[in-house]
Amino acid sequence: MSAHAPSKPTDINIPAGSLWTKMPVIGGVLAVVGLGSVLGMAGGEHRARAMFSYLFAFEIFLGLALAALGFLLIDTVARAGWSVVIRRIAETMAATLPLFAILFLPIVTIGYHELYPWTHEHDTVLERKRWFLSDGFFMGRAVFYFVVWTMLSLVMYRSSLAQDATTDEGARNARVRKLWAFAAPGIILYALTQSFAAIDWMMSLMPHWYSTIFGVYFFAASVQAYFAFMALVVMALQRAGVLKDAVTSEHFHDLGKYTFGFTIFWAYIAFSQFVLIWYANIPEETEFYVMRMHGGWGAISYALPVLHFFVPFFFLLSRHVKRKRTGLALGASYVLFMYLVDFYWLILPNFKVEGQPETHFHLVWTDVMALVGMGGAFFALFSFLLARNKVIAINDPRLEESLVHENY
Repeated sequence: MSAHAPSKPTDINIPAGSLWTKMPVIGGVLAVVGLGSVLGMAGGEHRARAMFSYLFAFEIFLGLALAALGFLLIDTVARAGWSVVIRRIAETMAATLPLFAILFLPIVTIGYHELYPWTHEHDTVLERKRWFLSDGFFMGRAVFYFVVWTMLSLVMYRSSLAQDATTDEGARNARVRKLWAFAAPGIILYALTQSFAAIDWMMSLMPHWYSTIFGVYFFAASVQAYFAFMALVVMALQRAGVLKDAVTSEHFHDLGKYTFGFTIFWAYIAFSQFVLIWYANIPEETEFYVMRMHGGWGAISYALPVLHFFVPFFFLLSRHVKRKRTGLALGASYVLFMYLVDFYWLILPNFKVEGQPETHFHLVWTDVMALVGMGGAFFALFSFLLARNKVIAINDPRLEESLVHENY
């Protein structure tokens, strides 16, 4: 801990003319081209395949935004000080959640019946689940999820911005205490809605299959990716001349530790889900893994434990890797790539070609274009919000603690 109070950082605004200020336009163009091409294909005979690509990309970026919201709520309740210098970035990521309500519309208008077989299939098992898997209840839950996420994210975001404009120390401290009280029940709402959204939009792609920890699996994977993504965003901001002194190797070390920690947590949840289904040996449960052992998916199924756990585990184990920007950037980029592979493995095997007994692994151009378009939409709003405000919560009472933060 430093012996004297540090001065407040001055590089807290994205400079005019940087790539960050151009990103809203670039992202908007990518969104129009990428999503436009995917939805255009969805208007033809390949509608089902195009909408699976769309859902895959949607869940990738929704997962990052939701993980940012979860981090904010937990970080606030824990009254953490180390993270103040990067919290505005998380707040801005979470503030993109209302955008996903709009991006969700093609899923429930164009691809609803193609994605979810329970909307048009009938058997004994589905009839027993009909109270939950029904059109009205499904749509109502989706509306509730987005209302909760929008409320939570915008309260956190706007309160933080209002704190920037507050000069009275007592008023700033009072605002912080209100956020503490708000975030505690917010965690409960977040956990429930995040878990049920994963069940509704991903697990119900196989309506006969069920897992009691699928929502936790989604949380573990998305939070692991979030910390990796945060590390890369901060590095990109520093290259643009922002937060060069505020975010140090100590903060990168923490981001690396969280990425490392959630690598272990993801592996624990993934293994727990597998082993429970394996030893129970119930047909309705085992079909999830049986489907992913054929048609080219088997190689990915065997590779995931090695490539998504052991490789990042041993790479990020070293303290030196987490404290060096080059090493952490490599590790974070790899984790994000495996996040894509994992979600692709979760979603795409559910696509079946009519007349074929099993699904087949087949990467198509709409998978890439959906990622480009969804990423463009996300970055357009994220960079727009980030560039119009200070990139750090300059009046947070714990800013000094964050600036002098050290790992011991």
